[in-house]
Amino acid sequence: MLDVPVYNTDGDKIDTLSVDEARFGTTVNTALLKQAITVYEDARHPGTAATRGRGQVAGSTRKLFRQKGTGNARRGNLRTNIMRGGGVAFAKSGVRRRKSLPRKMRRKALDSAILAKLLGENLLVVDGLAAEEPRTRMMAEVLGKLHINRSCLLTLAANDENLYKSARNIPDVTVRVAAELNAYDVATRQKMLVTRDAMNALLEAPGRE
Repeated sequence: MLDVPVYNTDGDKIDTLSVDEARFGTTVNTALLKQAITVYEDARHPGTAATRGRGQVAGSTRKLFRQKGTGNARRGNLRTNIMRGGGVAFAKSGVRRRKSLPRKMRRKALDSAILAKLLGENLLVVDGLAAEEPRTRMMAEVLGKLHINRSCLLTLAANDENLYKSARNIPDVTVRVAAELNAYDVATRQKMLVTRDAMNALLEAPGRE
């Protein structure tokens, strides 16, 4: 069992949650986690890089001079890649790379990412986090009291517009709903701040066998 501290918005420890490692797969599957991160990064890649080949640049296709008898090196047309203004050899076509993971693998990768945060003591549970109106200063003060000064993934139990607007202007802070978490978001943030309701939702989520 893992003991996860629960803090209030003033940074004081008020409780402890006992989490069974088996709920998140017992051990961290680093190979699967790496595979999942690769898939998510490929999906984020725009795939817009493209260069012009010799068939796409402007210019005559006429051979510049005859093959033999001139004393010069053999030369084709102006569009060849060794001529200034010619096409690029092995031109990029702008094809987007696409990889995918089955649903069960995505779930297990997410479990491994969360378990890694638990084992590294980088997952914090906060109780009583709420905002009556969007206040960036309030959210920044809470993060400061919890000693979170690097990238952070704030996980909520449900959509909360006030909390989202309070955190969106803080650098390196990402807000996600528990049901929408993925392994990439969890693994690429230094800290994971989870509300108590969101933590209960993660522990009770189905399909984590």
